[in-house]
Order: sequence, then C-alpha cells, then structure tokens
Amino acid sequence: MNLSKRAVLGALAAIVIALPSGWAVAQERLDVVATTGMIGDAAREVGGDLVEVRTLMGPGVDPHAYRQTRSDIVALANADLVLWHGLYLEAQMEEFMRGLEDDGNVVAVAENLPRNLLIGHDDYDDKFDPHVWMNPNLWSRVVLNVRDALIAAAPGQEATFRANADAYLEELRALAQYTTEVLSSVPADSRVLLTAHDAFNYFGSTYGFEVVGIQGISTESEAGLQRIGALVNMLVEREIGAVFVETSVSDRNIRALVEGAAARGHEVVIGGELFSDAMGEDGTYEGTYLGMIDHNATVIARALGGEAPERGMSDLLN
Repeated sequence: MNLSKRAVLGALAAIVIALPSGWAVAQERLDVVATTGMIGDAAREVGGDLVEVRTLMGPGVDPHAYRQTRSDIVALANADLVLWHGLYLEAQMEEFMRGLEDDGNVVAVAENLPRNLLIGHDDYDDKFDPHVWMNPNLWSRVVLNVRDALIAAAPGQEATFRANADAYLEELRALAQYTTEVLSSVPADSRVLLTAHDAFNYFGSTYGFEVVGIQGISTESEAGLQRIGALVNMLVEREIGAVFVETSVSDRNIRALVEGAAARGHEVVIGGELFSDAMGEDGTYEGTYLGMIDHNATVIARALGGEAPERGMSDLLN
C-alpha cells in the first residue's frame, strides 16, 4: 500500500505528540564525553540538565594505563563536546586525543593551567604532574575551563552555565576550607603521606605534608626491590605508623612495605584506602569530586593523629 507524503507527515506528527514531555528536552541536551570521572563530575555540575555526560574511565580505573575501546571511539566521534585532562595524564590516549582536536570541540581542560602553579618532575622533561585535582583551589581553575568549553559548544546557554559554575565554585571553596582545617590538625611530625604512586604532590604542597610515592607520577613505572628496601628503612627509622593504599593502583607494593617493616619489628598499619586517579562508585557521595576529596582529607587526618568527623565535611561519607 502506497502512502502519500501528507499521510506520512501526519503519522510522524502523531508520534511526536504522543512522546513523553521530557523527550524533546532530552534530545536538546549537549552530548558530552569526558575521559575521567573528575572531569565528568565537573561537566555535570556546570551543565546541569542541559548536558548528558558519559565518562570513559570509571571507578578504580587507572587513567595512566587506559586505552580507548571501540565503543569509546564511537562515543568520542559522535559527541558534541569532548573534555579530556591533558598534562599527559591519559598517557596511552595522548596521540589519539591530539588527533581528535582538529575535528571538533575537543578540549584538554588542564593543559593550559598557568605553569607556575604546576609541579614538574625530574623523570619527565618538559612535562608536569597532572594530578591537579588534589588541590581544590587549583581544580576550581579546571572547572572554569569546563564552563568555558560548555559555553563555546552551546553559547545560547551561557547564563545557565555561568550560574551553575558560580554555585559549584562556592562548594569547592567550602571543601578547601574543610580540608585545610582537618589536615592542619595532624601533628607536624606525623605529616608524612606514603602511597602507591606520586598522585598526592599537589596535596602535599597545599597542606604541608611530605609525600612519598613508591612509584613515580605514572603507574607505568616500576618499583624495584631497592626502592622497597629504602622505604622500609624510612618507615622504621622515622617511626612512621601508617601508609595508604589507592583504589586505582594495586596494593602489592604497600603490603610489601608493611611486611618489611614488621620483619624489622616495626608495626605499620594501612591507614585507609584513598581515591587518587579515580573517584568512588557511581551514585555514591564518594563518586563525586566533593566526596572524593572529603574522603581523602578525612581518612588521612584521622589515620595520622589529626581530628576530623568520622563521616566527613557533610556527614555523608560511608
């Protein structure tokens, strides 16, 4: 049976009328793909109901080692806006992401931070420590870059993006105040943070902690027996009583330190599990940037002799 053009158009109109009221709004949302959970969270906070955000790297995923999948490539190619970190965080995707930058709205949101605010590293010439989210005030600059990228992609929504960003920045200021307060309560001689890799250097410089990572700033580096032995000596000689594991890095080396110190007659406990390169589980408070940093500051302060509420800044920690 042949249908006239008028009949076809009439049938389509009837389908549109019958669709749920929210369908049209959903279709107008900006399709955003972010590499890390921290960037995705910032995009959701700033974009609100105007964006649909997909994050490539979920809880427990190591961005240093992550490689794009076929489904990632499809999502990135079809997105209205792609947000990635830069500063060589996504080391295995670097070349691929650079290639995408010529094809549309692709923004490395941490790449253009002022170099005087970044931490260099002897192992990486002309490169900088990418873990800038460990300082809430520095991360606020990244949030502004996310805001500007959203405005460039959807200029008609600029007022909303700016208002959402301003509200979120107030929350980040409150977070910075809380973390400063609880971490300053740790006794000065106990401010040593030993973790699996060098993800906490911005944390250390912000809050006055000596930070020791078994591996370098990338988890791709390996820790040899000599390095483990030297760190065991440090734990024993300085009577450090707590070390920390990370959710996105194997705890094998940390447990080797604990066992090595025990063999020397010095007890070292695992002070807690920290979020370093990835946030907590989706749908939880720890699965947000605010919850991630609140958790880290609270756990570190309590494990190293400071004072912090058990359930954190907003009484939301699990």
